[in-house]
Amino acid sequence: MRFAVPIVEGKVAAHFGHCSHFALFDVDEAAMAVVSKETIPSPGHQPGLLPAWLAEEGVSVVIASGMGSRAQAIFSENHIEVVVGVLGDEPEKAVLDYIKGELASGGNICDH
Repeated sequence: MRFAVPIVEGKVAAHFGHCSHFALFDVDEAAMAVVSKETIPSPGHQPGLLPAWLAEEGVSVVIASGMGSRAQAIFSENHIEVVVGVLGDEPEKAVLDYIKGELASGGNICDH
C-alpha cells in the first residue's frame, strides 16, 4: 500500500494543493511498518493534476490537513482514499497512526 502526504519544510502541509513536496510511503500492512519512503517535488497546483499524478505514482491513500472538494472527488474517481483534517508535523507518524487505526482527523480545514 502506498501513501502520499503533502509537505512543506518536512511537515504536513496545511493545504494539499500548495505543498512543495510529497512524502511517499510504502507500507507493509501486515507488519504495520513503513518499508520505504521518498520525498518528491510537487509538479505544481493545477486543477485536476495532482490526483492523476499521484494515481500514476501508485498511491492508495492521501493524508492531508485540507483539500478542496473537487480534488477529493477526483481522487475518489481514481480509487484513492482521502483522509483530511490531519494536523501535526510528522508525515510518517500520520501514516503509521493510520495503519494502526489510531489516526485522529478533524474537519477539512480547506474552505473550497
